[in-house]
Amino acid sequence: MVFSSLTFLCVFFPAVFLLYYLLPSMPAKNTLLIISSLLFYAYGEPVYVLLMAGSASLNYLYGLWIGRAGKKKPVLALAVGTNFLILGIFKYADMLIDTCNRLTGAQFPLIRVSLPIGISFFTFQALSYLIDVYRGQVKAQKNYAHMLLYISFFPQLIAGPIVKYHDIERQISNRTFDLEQTAEGFRRFIVGLSKKVLLSNTAALAADAVFAAELAQVGALAAWIGAVSYLFQIYFDFSGYSDMAIGLGRMFGFTFQENFNYPYISCSVQEFWRRWHISLSTWFKEYLYIPLGGNRKGRVRTYVNKLFVFFCTGLWHGADWTFVIWGLYHGLFLLLEGILPVKKLPRALGHVYTMLVVCAGFVIFRADTLSQGAALIGKMFTGLPAGRDTMGFALQQINPLLVLVLVICLFASCPLKSLRSRLPG
Repeated sequence: MVFSSLTFLCVFFPAVFLLYYLLPSMPAKNTLLIISSLLFYAYGEPVYVLLMAGSASLNYLYGLWIGRAGKKKPVLALAVGTNFLILGIFKYADMLIDTCNRLTGAQFPLIRVSLPIGISFFTFQALSYLIDVYRGQVKAQKNYAHMLLYISFFPQLIAGPIVKYHDIERQISNRTFDLEQTAEGFRRFIVGLSKKVLLSNTAALAADAVFAAELAQVGALAAWIGAVSYLFQIYFDFSGYSDMAIGLGRMFGFTFQENFNYPYISCSVQEFWRRWHISLSTWFKEYLYIPLGGNRKGRVRTYVNKLFVFFCTGLWHGADWTFVIWGLYHGLFLLLEGILPVKKLPRALGHVYTMLVVCAGFVIFRADTLSQGAALIGKMFTGLPAGRDTMGFALQQINPLLVLVLVICLFASCPLKSLRSRLPG
């Protein structure tokens, strides 16, 4: 993170929170949040805070231009192209150069610029604003401070959720505060912090050990330990950060959309994506899939649209072909579910199918290379019988703490409260 957890919890957040509630007016509160957000980002990215502020300034001007332009589409195309150019230079240039070198034998030098933290998040937020203005869903923001706050707000700046402009426009200038909302925010933040520190970080120890091991050491048991540990690590890491962001937002009067809705109870890959990283999946649906034609232009075009969206989904997650393949992998299963009667499977069987697909997919996502990911998936299903060395390595990963944490993760990933409410008596 940009701030260390200790610095954030003991110094930064208490100071900002107390000052926020002491300030009398909304403009003063917003100014405090802007200054705090820029300091938060600059603590670890002192140079790239200028990039983020520059992005906010550029998109503020583009928004005004789109709002006043007679022909809006060329201006929007220029604005979107500029944002993707900046994102491409900082995030994807070296990936493209390396791929070109591998395919052609060329020796083009890599750019090797460090990746600005959160650039994918604040770029997509800016794009949602520009597209909303183009569509006439919102008016161009004339107050630069409001635009800067929208782009830089520290609770969700680093790891989301992606906040679409039309969802938060009114809250920037007009929001209410009460003790109940603040208390709920604190509770949500503590839940998220616990997910990250107690569950995700512990599961990560076993996952990291397996993915760092020589393949000769890994048998079926170790491969499954690594896969399941990472399955829970990524969920409780990502949903934990989302919970913290949502909780912090509530403390400052903002209401963010939920980002996860128990995705591991899904009975199809389609349902999984309705529950997983909701802010990203809805962003792609609203701003890419539907504009491409969605499912309105025939079956073949629908399939092409879905695969392209999931290609972009994978690429959004990282500048590596493992992420792209992971995205296309999910896209292909969505296409299969449109052809095969997966939804007619018994719920238990559908759940097993979905979790096998998702778990194997996350092996590709976590792997350093595609070959490592494929090898580990192969080990999961063909790594028996186990030799003495592979079994010994697997048993080294199993300890009482890991077993306890994985059991807690299993129950915590299910909506037990909802289940209890439906029980008789």
